[in-house]
Amino acid sequence: QVQLVESGGALVQPGGSLRLSCAASGSIFSIGIMGWYRQAPGKQRELVAAITNGGSTNYQNSVKGRFTISRDNAKNTVYLQMSSLKPEDTAVYYCNAEIRLRSSFIPSPYWGRGTQVTVSS
Repeated sequence: QVQLVESGGALVQPGGSLRLSCAASGSIFSIGIMGWYRQAPGKQRELVAAITNGGSTNYQNSVKGRFTISRDNAKNTVYLQMSSLKPEDTAVYYCNAEIRLRSSFIPSPYWGRGTQVTVSS
C-alpha cells in the first residue's frame, strides 16, 4: 500500500514562514499530480496548490506570490514553502497525490493525515 506523511506544521507569527513536506512511500509505480489542500474549522477543504510531475503549478488566488509548491520526483516528495503567513492561513494542511501502484494500471488519489498550521501572535 501507500502512505503519505506530512511534516512541518507549527505555530508561527503573522508574517512568518514555514515549509511543509509530504513524502510518499510504498509500492509506487508512478505519481502524477501532487497537491496541498487545507481545511479550516467550520470550512470545506480547499485546494491550495498543485504541481504536475513535469513541474507545472497551480495556486489558489489567495496564496499566489506567498506560497511556492515544488517536488522532488526522485524522493516522491512534495513541498509547500509558505511565506508572509496570515491568520487566515490557519488550517490543517493535507497532502494529496495521484498514485499508480505497481499492482495496478489505474492511478488513485491518496491523502495524508494532515499537519496543523497556526498563524497567530
